[in-house]
Amino acid sequence: MRNVLKISVKDVIPGQKESLALQGISSLKEPSDRIVKLYQGARESFEAVCHPVGVVADITKEDFVRVYRGDGRNEASTPVGEIFEKADRLALFAVTVGHDVHERINELFGQKDFALGSMLDSVASAGVEKAADVVEARFSRYSRKRRSRSEPIVTMRYSPGYCGWHVSGQKKLFEFLKPGDIGITLRESFLMEPLKSVSGVLIQGHAEIHKVEDKYPFCIQCDTHSCRERSLRLDRHVTSRSANEGE
Repeated sequence: MRNVLKISVKDVIPGQKESLALQGISSLKEPSDRIVKLYQGARESFEAVCHPVGVVADITKEDFVRVYRGDGRNEASTPVGEIFEKADRLALFAVTVGHDVHERINELFGQKDFALGSMLDSVASAGVEKAADVVEARFSRYSRKRRSRSEPIVTMRYSPGYCGWHVSGQKKLFEFLKPGDIGITLRESFLMEPLKSVSGVLIQGHAEIHKVEDKYPFCIQCDTHSCRERSLRLDRHVTSRSANEGE
């Protein structure tokens, strides 16, 4: 099944904390009035020009093997390569906040309003991640309706260009998913157009399959080690479900 998903603008407006984090501004320090004003201006601009939309398509494990292998440039061992075989369900996805956002960022830089342009860039980056969160959540809710409440089923997304899955994997992903009908195309460099887009695979299965250790050779080169935060979120999710089911 393949579905184009309309996403509400209000669902992708990022908060101040997550936007400033992309500016390298710690949440432990109170931002100046000037920074807050810049964020508010960027947020208003983003809300005015963003047009979020996504597409999701189920994929079998056999077909995903071909997508995942791509041009054969992945690391020998990767989290996705180990996880997807244990999954109950897989789907490819792509999501964007639209061309107008990127054009507005370019306009601001062209006008030498670098501060607002940079802030809008961060707001847009945080916004498209929220759009991806929406797609992930909808996929998860749809599947959960068909399952027993006692099963700790979790959906997580993984993208080419991260954790050993080579960015060239975008080529096979786009061939299968065909996100051109929602305005997303692929450059020769494998970057997406519009730039504020996210693509990847949604892997759904028992919570335990998503628990991977930060132990791969390429982990040394990682700046964020975001898998650690994902693991903590996963633990909170399972704990929350167990508490709710025990009520």
